[in-house]
Amino acid sequence: MYKIEIYVKLKKDVLDPQGKAIKNASFNLGFKDIVQVNQGKYFEVIVKNSSNSNSAKIKAKKLAGDLLVNDVIEEYKIIKIVKI
Repeated sequence: MYKIEIYVKLKKDVLDPQGKAIKNASFNLGFKDIVQVNQGKYFEVIVKNSSNSNSAKIKAKKLAGDLLVNDVIEEYKIIKIVKI
């Protein structure tokens, strides 16, 4: 089995209203040095029946592309693959 960490974020040119709201709230709380906040989603996925990390990565990419990411406005990155 493999544990895979996937990070999903908005594409560079897509407006991030939640990130902007967090930035504004942080400023109001006294964090005056915060210039920008970008929000994203983090997933931990456990994959079984994979013979190696490459096989697990292929399954994770399929999951991300088919379910986790709205590819019009988001992109993803596989952060880590660990055999468990």
